[in-house]
Amino acid sequence: MSDAVARLVRIPADSVHVEGMLTVPDAAQGIVLFAHGSGSSRHSPRNNYVARVLQEGGVGTLLMDLLTPQEDADYQTRFDIPLLTRRLLAATRWVQAENATQNLAIGYFGASTGAAAALQAAAHPGQEIGAVVSRGGRPDLAGQAALEQIKSPTLLLVGGLDDVVIDLNRAAYACLRCTKELSIIPGATHLFEEPGTLEQVAHQAAAWFSRYLKAPHGAR
Repeated sequence: MSDAVARLVRIPADSVHVEGMLTVPDAAQGIVLFAHGSGSSRHSPRNNYVARVLQEGGVGTLLMDLLTPQEDADYQTRFDIPLLTRRLLAATRWVQAENATQNLAIGYFGASTGAAAALQAAAHPGQEIGAVVSRGGRPDLAGQAALEQIKSPTLLLVGGLDDVVIDLNRAAYACLRCTKELSIIPGATHLFEEPGTLEQVAHQAAAWFSRYLKAPHGAR
């Protein structure tokens, strides 16, 4: 990876602060915000692996805990899509205001229920999100109205052995009217723990962001 600035950040959202690890490679053209339904997104080994692959490709990353530890202790809060979406939008505004990131194109990488939050945030009026990737996510929870409004190129990645989630992703995929792709990774279960499957997730995500995450006109 090229020279990068990495630091722990605290982002105001609602009445709390969410913590995140911001990493910006030298000469980055874009930044990907990671959204997860659990409060442990910043420490998730799977998200960290994907983030490292993106960083090696010159893309900045923000790994965040969208929920506080207290909120995360309530299992139902992980399915509070409007709450997760508000937190992600707050982080997006923060990135747009920071000197190190304000000129970078923004992408979302959502996992589990965080994928629904990423898609709802991408559909939010006034947002210009360059690309969205969902890993084993629940895009169906974003709702048909939001899915139909998304303009950001969207890649849905699902494990080939994750039968129920495949069906839910196919239903969401049918609602999307943007540039889109549904990629089913053979031999993978929901958490992509099988050898080589997470690597496929990371490389497909990196290729998607490389294709669609472009710096805004006139920036850098």
